[in-house]
Amino acid sequence: MTGRITKSEWQLKPDARYKDRVLAKFINCVMHDGKKAVAQRVVYDALDQIQARLEKEKPENFPATAIEVFNKAIENVKPGVEVRSKRVGGANYQVPMQVSARRQLSLSFRWIITAAREEKGKPMSIRLAKELFDAAKGEGKAMTTRETTHKMADANKAFAHFAW
Repeated sequence: MTGRITKSEWQLKPDARYKDRVLAKFINCVMHDGKKAVAQRVVYDALDQIQARLEKEKPENFPATAIEVFNKAIENVKPGVEVRSKRVGGANYQVPMQVSARRQLSLSFRWIITAAREEKGKPMSIRLAKELFDAAKGEGKAMTTRETTHKMADANKAFAHFAW
């Protein structure tokens, strides 16, 4: 059956350092080929770099800790609406639809990780730290992807009545 929630949601243990389930899920999304220790090192190094940058710069109206910056970045990148292709009477329409909370989280993870992976030439932890920090400020490639998604949904508002 589609749309059923599996036990994996409840079986997910919080991460070792920050005791945060969302961060544990993010580490799992960063992971390649089952190498969880490598993914943990990349994410924790990125959070350490964010913390060092926070202590050095001390920006105003900004979270004080790295985990708060991470959570703010995820919240900023989460999309409210997206377009889905719907076939009606022989024509395909891009129909704007609301995004569920689980899909919002997975899309924000995917966009941040993809944006960090696309930038070449630096270690992944540095790229990830930069992307998370930028997303927390409302900038960066992941935020651009979110804005593009929202613009597409706004442009296709005329087809919203096909969302059933």
